[in-house]
Amino acid sequence: MPPVIEVRDLRKRYDDKIAVDDVSLTVQEGEIFGILGPNGAGKTTTVECVGGLRTPDRGEIRVLGLDPLRDRAGLTRRLGVQLQAGHLPDRLQVGEALRLYSSFYPGPADWRALLDALGLADKARTRYAKLSGGQKQRLSIALALVGNPEVAILDELTTGLDPQARRDTWDLIEGVRSRGVTIVLVTHFMEEAERLCDRLALIDAGRVVMVDTPAGLTARARIEQRIHFRPSRPFDDALLASLPDVSGVTRRGELVVVTGNDNVLNAVTAVLARHRIVAGRLRVEQASLEDAFVQLTGAPAQNGTRTP
Repeated sequence: MPPVIEVRDLRKRYDDKIAVDDVSLTVQEGEIFGILGPNGAGKTTTVECVGGLRTPDRGEIRVLGLDPLRDRAGLTRRLGVQLQAGHLPDRLQVGEALRLYSSFYPGPADWRALLDALGLADKARTRYAKLSGGQKQRLSIALALVGNPEVAILDELTTGLDPQARRDTWDLIEGVRSRGVTIVLVTHFMEEAERLCDRLALIDAGRVVMVDTPAGLTARARIEQRIHFRPSRPFDDALLASLPDVSGVTRRGELVVVTGNDNVLNAVTAVLARHRIVAGRLRVEQASLEDAFVQLTGAPAQNGTRTP
């Protein structure tokens, strides 16, 4: 099947800064496609161009076979967008906003059900100015979904939400995807990316570094495993350091730390067993998506920090 979203050689410059530099990617029907990258990588500019909110300097974009700029009227009814930053009139009530937005679409969702799902049922008569930051974020998600879109672009979906609200929102998004909606998700939460995304595009300095599943990105980063344990009796470090799967052995007081490839645990435990050494308090640190992010971009993961 042809991709729902296709981006080819997208380029966007602001004055002397190139924000997006020849980005190409495709999104398949029904998947949750994540966009991950450090601050200033060009993530938001990319999705704003895909949503027809910015005009690229160069490149070709197709969403549901339509050009986001030339076919904006037709695409708007089939596309939902939740921006990283948005604002409504201060005096507008939550229920009024959703009724207004739902009137723009031929087959809108039940906006009252969305309020319930996002924990805003008791805020229907509350004015926008009186909402907390997290409540405004949840309202923006509801507005993006109220039109029953075929494609939803969600930029920093759960920024500002408390942990329980974040997980409730993840459940909602998984339910939306189960109805066949294709979702593009910009996020800086590694746990969010691992739980929700089928594939991820890692963008750095305006370019796509890699596209893969979360597990694939982690595997391709070739990050070593680390084993921590306290041996039942002393032994020479050379016993483990000589193993082909081991790259290093260090000590932290009584604690032994062994690094190596994905077979290092089997290799180390087999040798210890042969020498009748018990590995007490054994702990294995597996490579994570955050580890891969740091290695592939050279930037620290920004959990809890806004990444434009």
